[in-house]
Amino acid sequence: MKKILCALFALFMLGGISIAQPARPKLVVGIVIDQMRWDYLYRYQARYGEGGFKRLLNEGFSCENTRIPYIPSVTAIGHTSIYTGSVPSIHGIAGNNFVINGNIVYCTDDNNVKPVGSDGKAGYMSPANLWVTTIGDELRIATNNRSKVIGVSIKDRASILPAGHNPNGAFWFDDECGKFITSTYYMDKLPEWVNDFNKKKVADKYLGEKWETLYPIETYKESTSDANNYEKGIVKDASATMPLDLPSLFKKHGYKIIRNTPFGNSMTLDLAKAAVEGENLGGGSDTDFLAISCSSTDYIGHQVGTHAIETEDTYLRLDKSLADFFTYLDNKVGKGNYLVFLTADHGAMNSAQYLIDQRIPAGSYSETKAMEAINNALLAKYPSAGKLVKYLMNYQVFFDMDKINSLNLNYDEIKAIAVETLKKDPNVLYACDMEKASESSIPEEVKYRIINGYNRERSGGVQIVTKPGWYDGSLQGTTHGMWNPYDTHIPLVFMGWGIKHGATTKPHYMTDIAPTVAALLHIQAPSGCIGEPIF
Repeated sequence: MKKILCALFALFMLGGISIAQPARPKLVVGIVIDQMRWDYLYRYQARYGEGGFKRLLNEGFSCENTRIPYIPSVTAIGHTSIYTGSVPSIHGIAGNNFVINGNIVYCTDDNNVKPVGSDGKAGYMSPANLWVTTIGDELRIATNNRSKVIGVSIKDRASILPAGHNPNGAFWFDDECGKFITSTYYMDKLPEWVNDFNKKKVADKYLGEKWETLYPIETYKESTSDANNYEKGIVKDASATMPLDLPSLFKKHGYKIIRNTPFGNSMTLDLAKAAVEGENLGGGSDTDFLAISCSSTDYIGHQVGTHAIETEDTYLRLDKSLADFFTYLDNKVGKGNYLVFLTADHGAMNSAQYLIDQRIPAGSYSETKAMEAINNALLAKYPSAGKLVKYLMNYQVFFDMDKINSLNLNYDEIKAIAVETLKKDPNVLYACDMEKASESSIPEEVKYRIINGYNRERSGGVQIVTKPGWYDGSLQGTTHGMWNPYDTHIPLVFMGWGIKHGATTKPHYMTDIAPTVAALLHIQAPSGCIGEPIF
């Protein structure tokens, strides 16, 4: 027995005995549908085909009660929280825009890098403002960088933040040149597969024809009439009435118009296929990761709201595009060899005017007027101080800290005056000092979201919570940002490798996605992860 043990030890030291690796899929695909409310899975289901959203529900596992655990519920935070399992308090992405050293900063701006693929300002981007790892970063670490990680979206932040710090590439759309680009943070030149894709002028082809409804317009029964008072127009000077003359709009507005059409999603999934081919994703010995964000749903929703024919048509077209993409993965990677999850970064409220016409309380809240009211109240207390509120965004009050410190003013007192002023606004439900949120008389469902969303270096000093149905913006179209179910109840469906069919209505959170994927892959969860695996 002693000789056998010695022989086994010698073989082990010489590499003679292989240690089995944990079972993993060939490819993980994360799909984020920007501004997709959970109920869109079912509102348009009668018109969905069998291969897109229905396939996800019929073959996959649906977490029907998934919520966002922070405010503000916006794009940059949503994408970051999905892929990090974390919240703004920890991961540092406190909004699409936030404040660093007294100045407003865009979430992925980075003047230390340069564009690759264009000469425009759209290329000065990186994940430098992200403080934690993503699930893709952890996969790369776990496989000694053998796994490939790619992010694609027409939105820069929706590609960069999911891809993380150490991907093989992140690519986004530049409206100026009509191409997908990247930055020197990732590489010095575009891969040939991206160059080849750009040479095809895919955007030009999609914008070369009118946007007609997929089916006869009179069959769109889940939407309001095509011409109504609930929509801003597909762009500022073009009413949202079908069909839309895309060639004329393209000529007038340039490539950016594709963002406001369902074909921005189609183009994104076209690029995703090109990424699978060009990088041979799912073709190696280690698991690869593809992060996709379909952003046109958000651009369209903001313009026309949640009950427009354009919104319905966009989801019907997206359903077909997803079905085509899943079929492509079946053939390329192999059905059962890839794991996919589909979710959203946030939802959206029904347009305020639509709700008003339904006799439901709703309205428009003005951050500009709120800022003016707070400054006036503070001026009455400190006549020589001037304006002490520097910005009001993300439903947060940002004070001029340089001025407050130089004048040696009482910051706690200033915040208290701001809170009391906001409480007098009939459209404000709650206002609180962010650092004292836990002590405030606010329901736990709202309170913990304020705490999770507060980043002491990048958030404002006072949080505003509007009454349900009120948001900063016009009565037409829609927006998002609050704690309410219409903003925070999102779809979450897993399908493919290692997933059994089923559903649950147990409460889960967006932050549970990354640790679930980490558990399935047998790798470490991201460095700021606070979520729990879903099983």
